[in-house]
Amino acid sequence: MTEQTLRPHEHIVYTEFDGREAVLVDLNTKRYYTLNETAMLIWRALETGQTKDEIVRELTGSYDVSIEHAADSVERLLTALAAHMLVRSDILS
Repeated sequence: MTEQTLRPHEHIVYTEFDGREAVLVDLNTKRYYTLNETAMLIWRALETGQTKDEIVRELTGSYDVSIEHAADSVERLLTALAAHMLVRSDILS
């Protein structure tokens, strides 16, 4: 079975501040994006190659949210990251 996962592009720099906020800087466009605590958890999971399902499980384990809410949040952020070309798609087998 193959599964698509997203990975950060090499030209994206991640910097964390005080554990509650982070910034992504796209070195190609010089744009930056702020991440809240939940988005930070998702980004760090992408850096380690976790799948969407694994990220959803991590969110529900870290926060008092339903699986449906966590899945929706993950999907919305991944869609936004892809739209801004901050992540690339990999196929896992």
